[in-house]
Amino acid sequence: MPQQRTVAIIGAGLAGASAALAFVNAGFAVTLYSDKSRQALRDEAPATGTAIYFGQISQDADAHIIENLYGDDYYIDGFSVRAYNADHTPLLAFDTDYHYYRAQAIDVRLRTDDRLARFIEKGGDLRVQAVPPDTLNAIAASHDLTLVATGKKGLGSLFEVDQERTVYTEPQRHLLTVNVTGLAYDRSTFDYRSEVGWKHNLFTTHATQGEIFTGPLLHKDGIPSWVILGFAKPGSDWQQRFSQAHDSASALAIFKKIFYDYFPEDCAEINQLQTIDSDPYTWLKGAVVPTVHKPVGYTHGGHTIAALGDTAISFDPIAGQGAQNISVQVAALVDAAKAHQGAFDANWITQQFDTHWQRHGHGATEVTRLFLGDAKYADHAGLFFPAAAVEPAKAGAAFFRFLSEPSLLLSQPTKEDSAQYIETATGQTIESLLARFAPASRFTTKEAA
Repeated sequence: MPQQRTVAIIGAGLAGASAALAFVNAGFAVTLYSDKSRQALRDEAPATGTAIYFGQISQDADAHIIENLYGDDYYIDGFSVRAYNADHTPLLAFDTDYHYYRAQAIDVRLRTDDRLARFIEKGGDLRVQAVPPDTLNAIAASHDLTLVATGKKGLGSLFEVDQERTVYTEPQRHLLTVNVTGLAYDRSTFDYRSEVGWKHNLFTTHATQGEIFTGPLLHKDGIPSWVILGFAKPGSDWQQRFSQAHDSASALAIFKKIFYDYFPEDCAEINQLQTIDSDPYTWLKGAVVPTVHKPVGYTHGGHTIAALGDTAISFDPIAGQGAQNISVQVAALVDAAKAHQGAFDANWITQQFDTHWQRHGHGATEVTRLFLGDAKYADHAGLFFPAAAVEPAKAGAAFFRFLSEPSLLLSQPTKEDSAQYIETATGQTIESLLARFAPASRFTTKEAA
């Protein structure tokens, strides 16, 4: 009988926990190392994200790791978009269904904890200990495959930045997020922005300040909650305001004041939001430099290690690609490892990452650039947004399809390619769509709905 192959994973966040469970499911002997206990990861760590999955690709990939444990209550069907000019006046708005298999946002701490529980139930070995470089060297020497999923810091420095695949050297947005409660999951919630109310996420953007995402989220303690996730452009008023946050109450107060000053039409609903007082860690601020690392690193003893999740590709969260990328990368990596009979050497690791990059990772980084307003995609956005304002059900859905199928954007390197994509989706010429676009004169409010 062949000897059971061994995998070591450093880091027990979403990427590490997902990989640990998937490798155990595939018949490997897995040791997962964490510098925090399972309880601390769940209850004493900040809410680092929504772990949102858009559409079928990411949810199918995640189904290879673990079944959906959260039912249908937290599926969202679309987006309500509002864009404002630099002087805070309305520019355009549209509301659309995704027209694909919905999106699901779950507290990343809950997704992670559920995977850790299943991993332990199936005989996985969770070791709570720090892994300094000397320990990592010993671990890599004694395992067939060693994966590092510690994020952007610490052991992540062992992986060289891929200069050819990395676009930015500075953060493109400064982030503030808080999970809150106080609004019902009801058709009447945000009904002035969408006929389906809470079932559509809100994406509100300001020309000079940045963007705010608002949507339902299942909190780790089972509380139907909401996430507010703000993206401040460098040097903006919002960046200065975000820097003043020091707890969940101050973060929520900052957002309420921003809505009052910039998006007053939403204040009637936003002002009802309240902090989740049982969870002091349900907020976070910071910034991400979107970076692609080489997939192979080496310990000081020369042993090969592989980058996983944010350690391989770190995303600005504006397009929600981080958690999706993890599921897609993990599912494909485990399938490849299960079928592979040789050593998990540097060539094999590189081959797997390059395949993932071509199939998903590259597209996910480009879609993030599109949502960041990167100059490369300025002409594309100049078509998509007005077209969506004119034909939201078709052009709007075609735009948000990129969140689910990011590699679609790779087939549209030019403005003309995007025009053709929009024309195919709508059955109308881009010239006719743009000719019908007129800037918004006003946005509805709760009272006027």
